[in-house]
Amino acid sequence: MAGLRWGAGGRAPSGVPYGMLPGRLRGGPVEWLLERVPTPRRTPFTIGYLAVVGVTSTFAGIADPELVQRLQEASSSDGHNLLQHPLRALLLSGFWVAGGSWLPYLWGFAFTLAPLERRVGPARAAAVFAAGHVAATLLSQGVVITAVETGRLAPAAMDQLDIGVSYGVLACLGAAAGALPPRARAVALAGVGLMLAQQIATQKDLVTAVGHPAALLTGMALWRWLGRIERRPPGPRLRPARVRAAGSAASPSASSVLSSVLSAVVPSIVPPAAAAVRAGRRPSTAR
Repeated sequence: MAGLRWGAGGRAPSGVPYGMLPGRLRGGPVEWLLERVPTPRRTPFTIGYLAVVGVTSTFAGIADPELVQRLQEASSSDGHNLLQHPLRALLLSGFWVAGGSWLPYLWGFAFTLAPLERRVGPARAAAVFAAGHVAATLLSQGVVITAVETGRLAPAAMDQLDIGVSYGVLACLGAAAGALPPRARAVALAGVGLMLAQQIATQKDLVTAVGHPAALLTGMALWRWLGRIERRPPGPRLRPARVRAAGSAASPSASSVLSSVLSAVVPSIVPPAAAAVRAGRRPSTAR
């Protein structure tokens, strides 16, 4: 690392990151890149979530297809499940990925969730991911339920399988864009906007058309909250009990963010849609 002294005999001092690298590779672009590679120490939430998604994806590829379908249907956040088992549907639907491979999500996590977690910490990164997943799911399925209620969609739309991590990834992307310089932020958001527009035009899926932009906007809506956390100056040293009380009052936790989202969205969706519940097997589609 540039600026650190070397010990006797040309050995790297203890505790120097990447001290075993050749001298020409230490510092500069290589060190900049290595410092941003997700690791269990720097990005525990990213690594842990990737591990869970990897396990479920591997299971989906080797297990009996009928068993996998039953488990995914029980985990789906479709309108039917949201009205019957909302907490289970919102939680478990984010542990599966659409499609048979989780490798594309490895890059998505590396370039969205991991940078956000390095900047704001694992708890707040988890709160952003969860807020995007919950808000986009409730909004998109609320549109589906309303369309079924008004007769614009068939009741079978209430049972269409809805699983995946794309809402959380897009929310983290939107939140992480707030830390970029203005020009880079505009370029990044314009690129994502074009990607979403192309996806909506080609797939013509109502849930995707509503959920993906909603997730991105949820992350962007958290810029001010994350900015206040980053700019907050260190306070005076308090006793442990007071520190805990002050922390809980000043920094919203993941549960408080989710509670706010649920209290704002659920009342507008569930009561008018209770009569729209339909039984039946769900089509094998996923976001």
